[in-house]
Amino acid sequence: MIANAFFDILNEAAAAPSARGKAAERGKHKHAAWQVLPLEGRFEIVYEDSRGLWSTRALDARELRLGPGRTLLGGIDRARGGYRGFRVDRIRRLTEEGGPRMNAGILDWLLTRAEAQKRERAELVRSLARLVRSRKHAA
Repeated sequence: MIANAFFDILNEAAAAPSARGKAAERGKHKHAAWQVLPLEGRFEIVYEDSRGLWSTRALDARELRLGPGRTLLGGIDRARGGYRGFRVDRIRRLTEEGGPRMNAGILDWLLTRAEAQKRERAELVRSLARLVRSRKHAA
């Protein structure tokens, strides 16, 4: 009886991966993590909401969230005074304060901008670390 219970557990374990695969094919248990990229900037966006109404928003951007099937630009909506997330595919025009105005390629531009800011922050951290090390050696 113990041997049968042992083999039943082995059979269930062997069958489990195929059962998980079938559940994933049916759309169950899909857990996709959102990736968050810090993004700083002041933008004016023309946004189309879910009802098809367009509005102009002033946004202090904080992050770009990449998720399953959508990307959100998050930040402080200056007119409404709170944090908001805007679907990038619904942004019809994006104008950076003192910078370019874009009607197309907005997602690509935001991704490029977030990556450039990430590199700038990493370089700043490295230079501060070098400065701290040089001061320790001088002391």
